[in-house]
Amino acid sequence: MRLLKTQALKQGMRLGKSIFNDRGTVLLSEGCEISDKIKQRLLSLDVSFVYVQDERTKDIKAESTISQELRRSTVKTIENIFLDVRFMNTHECSFVIEGATQRFSKLLEDITTEIKSSKRLLTLLADVYIHDDYIFTHSMNVTLYTLAIAKEMKMNSKQMAMLGLGAILHDVGKMLIPPDILKKPGALSKEEYSMIQQHSELGFQLLRKIYSVPLLVAHCAYQHHERLDGSGYPRGLCADNIHYFAKIIAVADVFDAITSNRVYRQAMLPHEALEILYAGSGTQFETKIVEAFRRSVTIYPDGLTVQLNDGRKGVVSSQNVGLSDRPLLLIIEENGVELEQTYTCNLKDHNHLLITSCLVDE
Repeated sequence: MRLLKTQALKQGMRLGKSIFNDRGTVLLSEGCEISDKIKQRLLSLDVSFVYVQDERTKDIKAESTISQELRRSTVKTIENIFLDVRFMNTHECSFVIEGATQRFSKLLEDITTEIKSSKRLLTLLADVYIHDDYIFTHSMNVTLYTLAIAKEMKMNSKQMAMLGLGAILHDVGKMLIPPDILKKPGALSKEEYSMIQQHSELGFQLLRKIYSVPLLVAHCAYQHHERLDGSGYPRGLCADNIHYFAKIIAVADVFDAITSNRVYRQAMLPHEALEILYAGSGTQFETKIVEAFRRSVTIYPDGLTVQLNDGRKGVVSSQNVGLSDRPLLLIIEENGVELEQTYTCNLKDHNHLLITSCLVDE
């Protein structure tokens, strides 16, 4: 199968993987034939990329790191708890989160087990999910990226549990911001942007009063928008004044935001998002964390067509763990000519070869 931009879909193509909503319900099944109506529907639902069947790359299988059932149950729990926070008063919110902590801890234990036992790089593009509210899916994704970094940094189970809870609750303060501002499709006014920035403080003030939530978890919500150079918010903290857990969540938060469709811009591919993290490495983000992140996640997803610096085209067929920028490729074209006999090229063994572009429009 191959990964394509939804905009590049052509009538008659067939889906290579099913498309789900966040509750795990199949909306479009694998093998479904693409029509113009389906394409337009996917675009209207902000689906940026999909997998399509392709005879030459039929042996390429894009597999998720986390089971669909665990993802579904976690997102559903996040949704239920966060919506309670949105519609209840402060006292009731505290009671709800107090009771939810144990449920989150059990889910985080299961997620950590799956991440630690996986021999593959973390990939979230393997399955396409259509979400009703970005915040619920974002909280799940940030948790997965955060725990993948923690695994790479060889944190112990207690540290991962604390960090995971900080990640899953990092944006809970957004439930206290008016939804019409959070989801506004146009440019935010200065006052509206300032209001959204308050979510860090609102989340902290909510979480710090809850007995079952460690104060460090509350500080993860408070500090995940702080930056090393002091350019972040809400307090403009610098360097060592920012807790290390918040620095990890910051990297995961930015990466997921960039690779997700938003009302104001289209999603970027993982390698494009990584370039943005690298641009801020050492000034906004901790370099060691960015490097650990790079080693942990899939930068060039399986099924992605790429161009090499020697002119050849290939499709990413699998990953080299720890070398996310050096995947295995199935070479499909040389000198502008499609090959009848494809072959494998492992970039790990050819340091002179570089991926120069990603081809998701053809």
